[in-house]
Amino acid sequence: MLLTGYLSGSLYILCMIAMSLYGLNAMATAILFVIAKRHSGKEPPETEPKEWPTVTIQLPVLNEKSLVERLLQSVTKLDYPPDRLQIQLLEDSTDDTVLLSARLVEEYRARGINIECIFRTERSGHKAGNLKNGLKTATGEFIAIFDADFIPFPDWLKKTVPKFRDPKLGCVQTRWGHTNREYNLLTRAQALAMDAHFIVEKTARAHNNLFMNFNGSAGIWRRACIEDAGGWQTDTLTEDLDLSFRAQLRGWKMDYLPNVIVPAELPASMEALKKQQFRWAKGSTQVTRKTIKHLFSQPNIPWYKRISGLLQLAAYTVHPLMILTLFLTLPVGLFAPRFFTYLPISFLATFGPPMLYALAGAQDTPSLAGRLKILPVITIIGLGLSLNSTIAIIEVLIGKSGAFIRTPKLNLTDNSDSNRQIDHSYLQPISPMVWGEIGLSLYALLTIAILQPRLGWIIVPWMGIYWLGYFFIAALNLYQRWQARYSRSSIAINERA
Repeated sequence: MLLTGYLSGSLYILCMIAMSLYGLNAMATAILFVIAKRHSGKEPPETEPKEWPTVTIQLPVLNEKSLVERLLQSVTKLDYPPDRLQIQLLEDSTDDTVLLSARLVEEYRARGINIECIFRTERSGHKAGNLKNGLKTATGEFIAIFDADFIPFPDWLKKTVPKFRDPKLGCVQTRWGHTNREYNLLTRAQALAMDAHFIVEKTARAHNNLFMNFNGSAGIWRRACIEDAGGWQTDTLTEDLDLSFRAQLRGWKMDYLPNVIVPAELPASMEALKKQQFRWAKGSTQVTRKTIKHLFSQPNIPWYKRISGLLQLAAYTVHPLMILTLFLTLPVGLFAPRFFTYLPISFLATFGPPMLYALAGAQDTPSLAGRLKILPVITIIGLGLSLNSTIAIIEVLIGKSGAFIRTPKLNLTDNSDSNRQIDHSYLQPISPMVWGEIGLSLYALLTIAILQPRLGWIIVPWMGIYWLGYFFIAALNLYQRWQARYSRSSIAINERA
């Protein structure tokens, strides 16, 4: 028993130290952001070039019949010299989106717009393969990329292209806005998490010349940078993160424009969010394994920049640590409860993520009170998704490649009545992972039931968050699945009537 307590307690301490690193990194990021904000606005405004360079806009599309028309409407209204602009609709769809895309492109071509629809006969390499294929016929010196759910404003190119006066600047990322922030509780929580990433984290990283990444959409690349870094590669599920780090390790710079916003859609269902997070967790782990050796062997990179880059790449590893901590809490509480008192720094580190969310304020975001109100929901969802991300990481470690699963976007807005327009054929079937989440929630309850008489009520809040996180994820998943089935049944009955 003594040995069991010592081993479980020691492993528990290691897990807490590792998780504390992420909390402290978030705290440091928040501090860097505050410092960066004090210096914001002091840079001279960018002047327009005497001659605008050529730009190719790539629009990768995969089964987006709800969005492709809106996408083309916004992109074709971009204010840029027509003779310097090329638009590529990279059509990878497997449904009747291809017919809609072909028709729309022909209509725009008839109006004199330089646009083409590129169909691939062999759809390998997912989005990276699609972008790589489009690059073969791209004519632009710069390559802008928008996913199907993004709606750029007409002045987007005029605000981003002038940044490339620096010949070593390889990529500029702009901020994601949200078309459906207020759609439901899930989208409100995601919106705040995204705001913390884009408003706080990216600003802090860009201002301090730390590693940062292109987020896959609403960004513009120097073509020479893409090619010098090895081009789009198809061996990870996060081609954007992969290319970003390869480019920066080659000496290219990246920049970020927090005041240039492109609205986009957030996943409104738990299953869609889980599929998205699974792909991001798996892809990030693949990039970490691919990049880590070069990150620490490349000369002339400051140590703090290496550590910051590693924490960014391996951010999802906090999720298996959460699960391991849950499993260890019961044996530690039974055999070595003194280990619970050894790490006061872990309590300090818990303030890091809330600081990011509290600081994620801008003209188009909720007030501080509104952000703090949604903070408990983010905590619960973040913890509840830990099983989803852990399985994704395990798949990488055991060499399972897996298929690319798109995140369904349904043209949703803040008006929840828009669910009448949902094409349910795009909704993903529920994953059996939900039963594992229910099992973890029951284990957290069992831990409370066994340890509360021994340790008192102090164990209840910590394990209670675990229970609530997994239960909330599973319950919402099952409820939304039932809701979708009920909606489809109602539609079928109405059609027969």
